[in-house]
Amino acid sequence: MASKKKDTQDVAEHFDDLIKGIKVAMMTTVEADGSLRSRPMWTHARDFDGELWFFTREHSPKVDEVTHDHHVNLAYSDPTRDRYVSVSGRCRLVLDKEKARELWNPTLKAWFPDGLDDPELALLCVRVEKAEYWDTPSSRMVQLAGMVKAAFTGQPYAPGDHQKLDLDDSAPLPH
Repeated sequence: MASKKKDTQDVAEHFDDLIKGIKVAMMTTVEADGSLRSRPMWTHARDFDGELWFFTREHSPKVDEVTHDHHVNLAYSDPTRDRYVSVSGRCRLVLDKEKARELWNPTLKAWFPDGLDDPELALLCVRVEKAEYWDTPSSRMVQLAGMVKAAFTGQPYAPGDHQKLDLDDSAPLPH
């Protein structure tokens, strides 16, 4: 059992490394009619512990959407480092001033001019259930060598590390 905990910890640390430095994720929610809607969301930088946090306005369309259907997807992309991460999980609205204070960054004043006193200030918490990532070697020469090798051997080009991570512990979503 201890090795499973270590594996989970290693997975979380690797996931944290992959999204570190990518400030914005595209969050996809499900609208009432079942259609998908995406918008950019600024991820709060903190050590990954299975949850990702976002500031939002309490009365916004995305809050209505995650209240109706908790399933969300987050897409992180960093083409300069050839890193791409897709995350799926369940999202919930959190109205907790202490948590907001803990996560607050002065940059957020651009969206919440009244700061922590903004009456619309709310949080969205995404509990990550699954993630998939593509992590390509950063050196263009390494990538080029891999493509040339694939062309000469007839084998498909495999541009780096691609993994699917299952972090779902099947626990019910807390309210």
